[in-house]
Amino acid sequence: MLVIGDREALAWILSTQRMAFPGHRARSVAVLRPGDNLLLYTTRGCFRNPSRDRGRVMGHATVTSAVSPLDVPVKFVDRTFPVGCALSIESLAQYGTGVDLADQVSRMHAFPNPMTWSVYLRRPVVPLDGHDYALLHRALRKIAFQPASVVPEYVVHGTPPRISGH
Repeated sequence: MLVIGDREALAWILSTQRMAFPGHRARSVAVLRPGDNLLLYTTRGCFRNPSRDRGRVMGHATVTSAVSPLDVPVKFVDRTFPVGCALSIESLAQYGTGVDLADQVSRMHAFPNPMTWSVYLRRPVVPLDGHDYALLHRALRKIAFQPASVVPEYVVHGTPPRISGH
């Protein structure tokens, strides 16, 4: 499961079909291989309103290249992401929807202590076993759409407003 904590980064991921990672995480994400399935998870803070928003599994993607250094590192919120990989976005829930992860935690193996499950999301990729992947993917398939019909709304909400000078 790919953990995404910023709306601008999410807009970039969906519009470019690429993922970038911080340099200090390069070793842990090097396990990703072409053909790997990823569920896209947006944190409660991704859209900058954690009191309103829920952490949701909102998409499915397939890794299409190995993780490697980027020719030009990507920057979001004053952080640099020098390594990355290509993705194929397979399906997305409509903006503002998705599978509420908190509702699924008690049935998942990835979170051995359901009382402190969010601590396991403090890394860019959370490994899921077959059971957990199937549980979340099955729920996502019920509400997912073709990416082309949904990506524009995510991009609009992820693009900072332009301030013009007078």
